[in-house]
Amino acid sequence: MISIDIEKKLAHYRGKHILKVSAEMETGNLLKIFGPSGAGKTTFLKILAGLIAPDQGKIVVDDVIWTDTSAKINLSPQQRKTGFVFQDYALFPNMNVQQQLEYATKDADLIKNLLAFGRLEPFIKHKPGQLSGGQQQRLAILRALAIKPKLLLMDEPFSALDLKTKIALIREFQFLPDKNSISTIIVSHNLHELEALPGQELFIDEEEID
Repeated sequence: MISIDIEKKLAHYRGKHILKVSAEMETGNLLKIFGPSGAGKTTFLKILAGLIAPDQGKIVVDDVIWTDTSAKINLSPQQRKTGFVFQDYALFPNMNVQQQLEYATKDADLIKNLLAFGRLEPFIKHKPGQLSGGQQQRLAILRALAIKPKLLLMDEPFSALDLKTKIALIREFQFLPDKNSISTIIVSHNLHELEALPGQELFIDEEEID
């Protein structure tokens, strides 16, 4: 079980706002996060990953407290071991496909299995600039899975892709290795984009404050 109840003040061109998220999900499930641009969806993922601290609240994952502001507990990103797929993929431009995965894990068998799943075996010597958008996205997902995360976080993972590639990747996502043991949270601004994926839905919008 994952339990989240956090608040974070946001400051942007529209003035001061506050992000409030309260949600629960069973381990191994998928939570789809929707909301308008600027509502704090990416900030929410970074809070879960331990990259940003909330102003107040608590995050508990499988009975382990990741964050509890009242008890001054805030585990590091390394301790949380979350897999993060960024909107721009965040691949290392000078590393080839094989090296990207070796950066995440030294498990040769796991790398072999991930390459087979992602159909990237013919491209192991290719660098990101030599891959298509869909191949780069698959590599970003595989690299996140390589650390065997408890929680997989995906920030607008399909938004930069053409419709055909997007549909294909969303279908593939349903067959991810170990999908039933990894909890996944996907952020999207498009409610219809992830309709094919079974899971909970949560709408996020910030509240204006003085």
